[in-house]
Amino acid sequence: MKTDALAATGAAPEGWERREVPIALPALGEEEWQAMRGPVLSGWVTQGPRVAEFERAFAALHGVEHAVATTSCTTALAVLLAALGVGPGDEVVVPAFTWVATANVVLHTGATPVLCDVDPATFNIDPARLAACVGPRTRAVMPVHLFGLAADMDALGRAAPGLPMLCDAACAAGTGLGGPAPAGSLGLAAAFSFHPRKVVTTGEGGMVTTNDAALAERVRMLVNHGAQVSEEQRHLGPRPYLLPAFTAPGFNYRMTDMQGAMGVVQAGRLPGLVAGRLALARAYGEALADLDWLALPPLVPGHGWQSFVCRVLEDRAPVPRDTLMERLQALGVSTRPGTHAVHVLDCYRERFGFAPEDFPGALECHRTSMAIPLHNRMTMQDLDYVVACLRAAGRG
Repeated sequence: MKTDALAATGAAPEGWERREVPIALPALGEEEWQAMRGPVLSGWVTQGPRVAEFERAFAALHGVEHAVATTSCTTALAVLLAALGVGPGDEVVVPAFTWVATANVVLHTGATPVLCDVDPATFNIDPARLAACVGPRTRAVMPVHLFGLAADMDALGRAAPGLPMLCDAACAAGTGLGGPAPAGSLGLAAAFSFHPRKVVTTGEGGMVTTNDAALAERVRMLVNHGAQVSEEQRHLGPRPYLLPAFTAPGFNYRMTDMQGAMGVVQAGRLPGLVAGRLALARAYGEALADLDWLALPPLVPGHGWQSFVCRVLEDRAPVPRDTLMERLQALGVSTRPGTHAVHVLDCYRERFGFAPEDFPGALECHRTSMAIPLHNRMTMQDLDYVVACLRAAGRG
């Protein structure tokens, strides 16, 4: 079988009928659809009782006292930095391999993101490199639980003692359930994403989790323009005609009650969704273990499996990663780079004068990482087809 001809024609591997396997699909259905009817028919569609219910459910799942809903993980991170008073002259340490929003939110405060290299084996910030990134102006460290694998928080705490850990948990809903500790309980606070590629979704949306009551109160206020009470509290109170006090310049980062209603249903599904993804990840691990050119993600307790991200090892792979991705796309199998190295993106390279070799771990992940399909609407037949296509496309 000629691999180039296979990719050019889009013909399936021998013994298979061609099929399309998307990189991700949200696990949504009739229950979510019906849940959204309540806010629509009641007329209360902005942040209200369904958002509050979602916050309580999400906090309980992640072992924390407080959860505050936001419009996205990006705004959740931004409001956490604002709540801590991070601003011009400050520095925040972020991984060099992460979605650009992690670094962007630091820039938008006027502070400076300090990049720390990552360990390619985990894709997470390398604790051995953290101490060198900490200086007198460092206000916080922002570890990322990338692709659903929790960062090594104990080692990070030893490397940067006394600094608040604000976790970018965009990929980590469900990470640590039944494992060492839920991701939402790690560090001073965590910020989650409910984008459709995540384990649970509200379309867009985010959540701050923390056990710090004072921080939660300030975040809740800043999310709602800096008002002392929510719109719902004012509306249902004895004097709804009076505007609340505003004691800080805040933002409008409020989640809608339609999203909250969907989130309540999705939160109820979360343990089952993580279990389903774990079964797929284990099946991938068994089926691909003999490919010595493909480094698989670690099968460790508590991994949330937001995505299944491998590395195409440049010194062993029969074809480069991008060629492999092109061939897989022609066969109907969607792939993506894991994410990007921040220091090679134009806006950061030009602003800070980074060279590609400044962060070798991040650069390796940037060049070699490849996410293959993993989602709760996949069947085992889909997985077997992905494996067959990987083997066919990986022939030199």
